[in-house]
Amino acid sequence: MPLFNKKLNNDEPFTPEQLERLEDKGDIAVDRVRNRSIFDRFSARRDSKDIASAVRWKRRARVTLIIAVLVLLILWIISWLMTTIGDLVISVENGAARQGIVISEHADGSDPTLELTAKNVTEVTNITYDWLPTDLDTSGDGEHNGENYLAYTFYLTNNGKETLNYESQLKFTGIAKNADEALRVMIYKNGEPTIYAQKNRDDSQLEELVNFEFVEGSDDLNLEDYVLMNDKTEGIKPGQTDKYTIVTWIEGNDPECINEILGGYVKMQWFFNIEGEEI
Repeated sequence: MPLFNKKLNNDEPFTPEQLERLEDKGDIAVDRVRNRSIFDRFSARRDSKDIASAVRWKRRARVTLIIAVLVLLILWIISWLMTTIGDLVISVENGAARQGIVISEHADGSDPTLELTAKNVTEVTNITYDWLPTDLDTSGDGEHNGENYLAYTFYLTNNGKETLNYESQLKFTGIAKNADEALRVMIYKNGEPTIYAQKNRDDSQLEELVNFEFVEGSDDLNLEDYVLMNDKTEGIKPGQTDKYTIVTWIEGNDPECINEILGGYVKMQWFFNIEGEEI
């Protein structure tokens, strides 16, 4: 038995069996490389598609979010315009609100709030005082507009614990085509009416019918200073309610009721606050 294995001669030719085994090994190695290459390429392509899809999703999500924010902003602006720039807005200021003053469209004080809005009256034409219903202060609560006039009834209640004095102020917040010059505003307070109009008007007939007060015209005033009515109420007790009805119309007998005011409008805001607090 020899001490060492016999050294193979590299120059000896491969037998057919050896050659077949080598070819099989080579095919397996090639297949492994090919399969790995295909997988790697597929993985890279898939990663690229995933990244592109994620980028597109983020872009779409960003655009959707921007659109949603814009829609909400537009809806908020519309809501703000409807509640802040209506024909008539009635507001309880902070000082009165802190003391428990609230307003409501209901005589029982349900649904109390700090702001009420009367809807617009559109396509109005001039009428005269005699054409107005005689039961405007008792015919309904909240908005009860008629043809060519605005009518709105609400209630102010002291829900606080102290007897209070409060003040109110009615101001113009928008005027077009000098429509205010032929405007009449009648305010019922606990059933007692007072009519307000611009100064230098011949309304002797109205003076005989109801209380009548004139206000300065807008020619020499800034709109911010154009106050139609100031009023003061003393001694409203806890739980006590004051009833208000406001009626507005364009008076056909006013000499300023001319064609030039057609298409005009007026907007007003009515403020309530505790005596001594700024309105």
